[in-house]
Amino acid sequence: MTKNTGKFVLERALSKLGLASRSQTREWVLDGRLKVNGKKVKNPLCLVDPAIDKITLDGKEVRRESWKTILLYKPRSVVTTRSDEHGRRTVFDLLPDDLQALHPVGRLDMATSGLLLLTNDTSFSAYLTDPVNAIRRTYIVTVKGKVTEEGIHQLIKGIWDREEFLKPLTLTLRKSSNKESHLIVELTEGKNREIRRMFEFIGHEVIQLKRVAFGLLVLGDLQPGEFRFLSPEEIKNSFA
Repeated sequence: MTKNTGKFVLERALSKLGLASRSQTREWVLDGRLKVNGKKVKNPLCLVDPAIDKITLDGKEVRRESWKTILLYKPRSVVTTRSDEHGRRTVFDLLPDDLQALHPVGRLDMATSGLLLLTNDTSFSAYLTDPVNAIRRTYIVTVKGKVTEEGIHQLIKGIWDREEFLKPLTLTLRKSSNKESHLIVELTEGKNREIRRMFEFIGHEVIQLKRVAFGLLVLGDLQPGEFRFLSPEEIKNSFA
C-alpha cells in the first residue's frame, strides 16, 4: 500500500474488499478478464484506489459484497481449491454462483471430510489460520491396527517429522482392536497432513479423517456437500 494515497496493489484491493483471493485475482489478470478504468490489466500488482477507480470483471463493475461466511460439510474426494488441473471436483462445484467469490479458511486434503469454513472476510480468515491464536480444530480419526498406550504417549509428548515438531493439543482413544482404532484428535495448527504424519510415525495408516469442529462451530445435522450461512453473532460466540 502507498501511504496517504488510498491506493493498494490490485490483488490486495480485491482481497480486502472480499471480492476475490489474491490467487484468483492473478488468474483473472492472466485470463484478461480484469480492467481498471477501461484498460485491461496486465499486472496484478498495479496500484488502484478502490474508492475512485472503476474495476470491472468481464465488463461488469466489481463492488464490495456484504459479509458472507459459510460452514460447508466437505465430502471426501473433493479438493479445497478453486480449480484443479486434473479435473477433480472442487468445493466450489458444491456452491451456487453467488458464493463463488468466497475463499476457504485453510484446507482439508482430498481424502479428509468435514467442516470447512469459507468467507469473503480476509481479516477473519487470517485470524483463524494464524498459529498464534491457537484456534482449536477437532477431528475424528480411524487408523489401521491397534494403537497402544505407548504410541499415544509418544504422540502426546510430540514428535519430529521432516524438521517439523508435531504435537496434538489432545488425543483420546475411543476404542481399539487389532483391525482398527478410533480416536479424537484436537489441533491448534493446520500443518500439512499433520494427523496423517503423526500416526504414520507410530506405524498406523489413517483410513478415515473427518473434521467435526472448528472453535465452537460443529457440523451438526449437515450432510456431505451441504452448507449453511453463519451470522456475525455466531462467529463472535464461537471464537471469542
